Amino acid sequence: MEINYFIVGLVGLAVLILLFWLIRRNRKDRKQLERKLNLSDLEPEKHRDEEV
Repeated sequence: MEINYFIVGLVGLAVLILLFWLIRRNRKDRKQLERKLNLSDLEPEKHRDEEV
């Protein structure tokens, strides 16, 4: 049984590309979450006048 190094190389390359894409997306999502949480802390809570 022979090992087809071309296929093994393609699968390895696909795995590396997938990992790079997931790490990059995770960083982007983390930055967006931090911005959203920071903005929610800075903005005052809005109250309705009708409830008073």
